[in-house]
Amino acid sequence: MVFLDFEEPIETLYEQLETIKKLDTDGTIDVSDKIKELDNHIKKKKKEIFANLTRWQKVQLSRHPSRPYTLYYINQICKKFTELHGDRKFGDDKAIVGGLGNIDGQTVMIIGHQKGVNTKMRQYRNFGMANPEGYRKALRLMKTAEKFNIPVICLIDTPGAYPGIEAEERGQAEAIATNLFEMSQLRVPILCYIIGEGASGGALGIGLGDKIFMMEYTWYTVISPESCSSILWRTWDYKETAAEALKLTSEDMLEFELIDGILQEPIGGAHSDPEKMAKSLKKHLKNQLEELTKRSPEELIEGRLAKYDAMGRFVKK
Repeated sequence: MVFLDFEEPIETLYEQLETIKKLDTDGTIDVSDKIKELDNHIKKKKKEIFANLTRWQKVQLSRHPSRPYTLYYINQICKKFTELHGDRKFGDDKAIVGGLGNIDGQTVMIIGHQKGVNTKMRQYRNFGMANPEGYRKALRLMKTAEKFNIPVICLIDTPGAYPGIEAEERGQAEAIATNLFEMSQLRVPILCYIIGEGASGGALGIGLGDKIFMMEYTWYTVISPESCSSILWRTWDYKETAAEALKLTSEDMLEFELIDGILQEPIGGAHSDPEKMAKSLKKHLKNQLEELTKRSPEELIEGRLAKYDAMGRFVKK
């Protein structure tokens, strides 16, 4: 298990638990009561710590190395999934995966960022930072879904669109802008879920939908706390201050009316019980799809445009 710095008290308790469990395997001492006591203590300590997390600590949780990524959720919620590749213009971006899935008889087009589960795979997936061809692939899949009247599901988890020179040369900003324009007019339901990091245009490129939801320990904002800190203070040392100022958590986004709801995570985060989180996501997806698929294409587009027109607050002076 990987513990974050603020989870140190829990890590200590787990170490004690493992030590006692080793004694239990010998069969010479009955330590069942002690194990039960420690289990209860761990649960109590978890509730205590996770009830008072700072915004920066929630950012840390969204990046936890054991946190489930897009392909995990796809494999858990879909009976069958067929991945589709390429943008038909340049190449196949591994940072964005997508294809046709079957959720209890309902065919859907699922698209999402994929970071990779180890160092080699993270390099292969470019750490979830998509190039223009990734967004163009996503749009191609969305237009295919529209052609066959298939709902679109987007799972967002990226530190941002890839900022390399080659990405800019191939039209990074244009690819994201085109996706926003096309998604606003797509004639099928679009459901978006932020399952980890939701940074800047990298998230927005597949993040415009009829309903937007965030998992509890995720974030969604124009810039990461570290980048914000480096711009304002020329150092990453003020990342925690930046996180507080950005108001980037799921609770903040719901208060600003920029999202439609929050999916509660297991205590300890989605990585502490991935199967439970996947079941919760599947149930939520099915309920939302049942509602959205009843709407006509015209109703979907009108509702989508009205939703985004209503965002933002301003005061006339």
